[in-house]
Amino acid sequence: MEIFDVGGDDEPATPRPGPWWKHLLSVVTATVVGLALGWVAAAVPWGPADYGIPAAAPGSPWALLAACGAAGLIVAGLLRGAAARFPVYAPGRIGFVLVFLGTRLALGFRPELAELAAGAGIALLAAAIWCAHALHLHRRATAA
Repeated sequence: MEIFDVGGDDEPATPRPGPWWKHLLSVVTATVVGLALGWVAAAVPWGPADYGIPAAAPGSPWALLAACGAAGLIVAGLLRGAAARFPVYAPGRIGFVLVFLGTRLALGFRPELAELAAGAGIALLAAAIWCAHALHLHRRATAA
């Protein structure tokens, strides 16, 4: 369920705005799957304890999952909203990866509120840069 059609080698991708519920479904799906897989990745030990990101720290994960979910909805919404107006490469996958990584890191390290907000800001900045690059490529392709 991509938001734009990808043409052949000589035909550029074009945006195709769809009904709002398809965009909403894509945003929610990317966020929920990223949260779920981030939680599973944090709950299952994948290697030695002194190697890599630590497993989920003890305590209730619900506050961190809510914060990661809220940030994930904003990030995925930005990517999907931009893709409705101009071609953005893989907005759902990029949103998923940002939510997954944020959830995995948050559950492993249990950051304080300021660090959690900084991580959400970094994810939002990464999504904005991705969209800005796609807009730049779109404008350059249409100007030629």
